Amino acid sequence: MLEIHPRKVAFICCTNDEEMFEECSLYIRSLDVPDGFEIDIVPITGASGMTSGYNEGIKRTDAKYKVYMHQDVYILHRSFIRDMVQLFEASPEIGLIGMTGARTFPIHGRWWEGGDTAGKVYGTINGVVQLMNFGDIEEDFAFVETVDGLLMMTQYDLPWRDDVLSGWHYYDIAQSLEYLRAGYRIAVPRQEQPWVLHDCGVSYVDPSFADAKRLFMQEYGPMLDRLRGRVTIGQPS
Repeated sequence: MLEIHPRKVAFICCTNDEEMFEECSLYIRSLDVPDGFEIDIVPITGASGMTSGYNEGIKRTDAKYKVYMHQDVYILHRSFIRDMVQLFEASPEIGLIGMTGARTFPIHGRWWEGGDTAGKVYGTINGVVQLMNFGDIEEDFAFVETVDGLLMMTQYDLPWRDDVLSGWHYYDIAQSLEYLRAGYRIAVPRQEQPWVLHDCGVSYVDPSFADAKRLFMQEYGPMLDRLRGRVTIGQPS
């Protein structure tokens, strides 16, 4: 077990494209690193799924703060590390931060279609960069129930549920609910302009999405029912 380095940030990425990962890493290396902090870039190759890949990443770094991100995500906000760490330090109850997410997770599983969303990101559609605004945030951040897996930053470690989800879908929603289950809160920061670009191209839902949803609901369905019945997720007071 590695001793945790309290002033270190690890960027963990499952990758199968060396050129794409190198470009992703170039943006990470261009970020402003606060005095006394270090960064660690941890590529995971050959992973069978996101959850197992990210669990491997946890083993490979001693960083307290971990950024789990797709290989096609480029961090544009030079003060990303400082701003995220400051948010965590000011709000120890927050265990997980994302760039976009849903204040209330919709039962159909596609959080971005739920209507009660927050955050923004630049995305590429048919090769054209577009602003994807899921809802402006007036305070420093908004509390949410789930964040999108394009980028997820943590200040406390929880294992990723590779015993429940072994593929490439629902891992982000499952991990969000694991943080809520552990008593932490989840947030999306206010961004004047998107902090990241997600060069994802055309997205589509393949048959494995439905399989993952079935496994997800078997594990988390009762928890979602309780959340909808008694928990109100909204802006911080």
